[in-house]
Amino acid sequence: MELTLLGTGGPDGLPRPECLCAACATSRGARSRAATAVLVDDALLLDLTPGAVFAAARAGHSLTGVRQVLLTHPHDGPALELPAGLPPAGRVPDGRELTLISGHRVRAVPMDAPGTGYEVTAPEGTRLLYLPPGAAPSGLTDRMAQPYDVVVGDVVARPDGVARLRAAAAIGPHTEIIAVHLDHDAPPGAELDRRLAAAGARAVPDGTTLVAGEYPALPVVPRRTLVTGGARSGKSVEAERRLETFPEVVYVATGGSREGDAEWAVRVGLHRERRPAAWRTEETCELVELLESDDRTPLLIDCLSLWLTDAMDRVDAWDDTAWAGGGRSALRKRTAELVAAVRGTRRTVVAVTNETGSGVVPATAAGRRFRDELGRLNAAFADECEQVLLVVAGQALVLRG
Repeated sequence: MELTLLGTGGPDGLPRPECLCAACATSRGARSRAATAVLVDDALLLDLTPGAVFAAARAGHSLTGVRQVLLTHPHDGPALELPAGLPPAGRVPDGRELTLISGHRVRAVPMDAPGTGYEVTAPEGTRLLYLPPGAAPSGLTDRMAQPYDVVVGDVVARPDGVARLRAAAAIGPHTEIIAVHLDHDAPPGAELDRRLAAAGARAVPDGTTLVAGEYPALPVVPRRTLVTGGARSGKSVEAERRLETFPEVVYVATGGSREGDAEWAVRVGLHRERRPAAWRTEETCELVELLESDDRTPLLIDCLSLWLTDAMDRVDAWDDTAWAGGGRSALRKRTAELVAAVRGTRRTVVAVTNETGSGVVPATAAGRRFRDELGRLNAAFADECEQVLLVVAGQALVLRG
């Protein structure tokens, strides 16, 4: 099955006329995007967009052989003009199957938002799942017998849809995931590529032709990632984004519940509201046990700074006498055990920490001690990670990976 992406943008495309936003300002050249439409084997057109004939010609294809035009989502505004020679555009009712004269079979997949998704099976058996903007499959309960070869959908706006497909085994290790319907909610420039790679997906320029079943090199998802940054830099949000396409995640809260602290309860509540419902939370500082577990569910650890606070509490490291009398060695042993567990873990891990040393020097010896030990822990933990990110003003800078 050969797929030509005539467009990869949102319904209005990028850049939009008269729009001055950062997404539009950086959508130039190969990053400019017409509304999403996909030509399948020169026989099936998924979504009819303005300028489809010219888009196909620029990609080295013609629409003269198209036998079926299918729409996936409601189109606002005036009706689109049907190019001469194309069959009328239509829609397949949910659950129904259509067989084309070319031998392709098309099944309509119900969505959880307005629109219709299409599962396309080529005569040779390769399979495509194409999803409309802002939508994900609904009613996925049973695991599929075989994953799709290619999934084309709204990865940026609906990462939970990718998670659902993974949970149902509709996305496997060799499934190519292509992000389309890219709109203002997509980050500009190289940030888009980095964020999609964390989901095992990628974006391609308009006019790209792909061959389903060839299994090209897929984005490598780092198994261990450290996300560091200052207070309110957006580091926790960045860490959560890196795992939002996984069907299950264990969120490890190292800060505890802090009974009676109303302000802390509000912070915890905001974090919980952001997380997908399928994630489960463990409030613990026993990270070594989790890292060494045979469980392969990904871990999101938030955060190492609070873990270190607990570790220092356990050895009474805040007291100068206790620190000199064995607290230092006890703490170093505990941190070494954590670093060794990270080195040997088989789980996917994303850990959050605070970047230290960029502000005012602490006024107390205990405060300076915490700053120094956190710096050492961050450096040792980062050494064991395939990717390290620094988040500043909500922007992630790749330090490694």
